[in-house]
Amino acid sequence: MLISIFFSLLLNCTVTEKPEFIGIENINVLDSNIKTITLSADANFINPNDVGGTLKTDNLKVYINDTEVAKFEAKSFDVPSNKSFIIPLTVAIATDSIIDKKSIGGLLGSLISQRLKVQYKGKIDYKVLGYSSSYDVDKTQDLKIKL
Repeated sequence: MLISIFFSLLLNCTVTEKPEFIGIENINVLDSNIKTITLSADANFINPNDVGGTLKTDNLKVYINDTEVAKFEAKSFDVPSNKSFIIPLTVAIATDSIIDKKSIGGLLGSLISQRLKVQYKGKIDYKVLGYSSSYDVDKTQDLKIKL
């Protein structure tokens, strides 16, 4: 009797679907000054499962004007069950990391026009109960900055 209840509960739990990745939205400049530019974005998901899992963003990078300037730290996010949720993606970028010899003209043009081409690109990894998968991320947006 107890075994049949256990298997009944186990079979009624949905764990076969990975959370649905809706996309990256709301890329914004939180702060910009002569030393750093702080960017934020939201990674939107829906989890139809009865169990959560974890998401990691350590394979996700930020590009400004086609130059890689930052990589997210290996931080894990707990996935809630049966729910829509947002992972905040905030990163501070040193303005001197944007400058290199091959893109100095593009950067100067960006600073004069006060516009940057920002791209979040890479993978977000999902793990639950021994199952893992990845979501491809590639979102580009032009942003206005004030230094």
